[in-house]
Amino acid sequence: MPVDPTPDDVRRYVEEDDGGPVVMLNLLRYGGSGGKESYDKYAEAVQAHLARIGGEVVYAGDCSTAVIADEGHEWDAVLLVRYPSRQKFLEMVMDPSYQEITHLRTEGLEDAVLQATTPWG
Repeated sequence: MPVDPTPDDVRRYVEEDDGGPVVMLNLLRYGGSGGKESYDKYAEAVQAHLARIGGEVVYAGDCSTAVIADEGHEWDAVLLVRYPSRQKFLEMVMDPSYQEITHLRTEGLEDAVLQATTPWG
């Protein structure tokens, strides 16, 4: 399963930009031995990058009982991360110093969902 966005994923993300803030839903499934530890290192290292662009973790938690879910939708953790804009998110992920830590995320995950959300109303 993919854990990193493709160029087409990024293109669609930019095309849907309304200019406002965006909250990114992250569903995470850790990889085998050491996956959680690698992701934890990434989570610690990404904090400075989030602060630099005005992003913030809104919620982070371990997943528990799936009350309604298809088979295969078992996730280890969920995060909601707010960014001032889609452009600020892209600014962060394109930064060479951020690129130096992305291997920790990739190595730590077996599967992931990274989805932009828009507020109701």
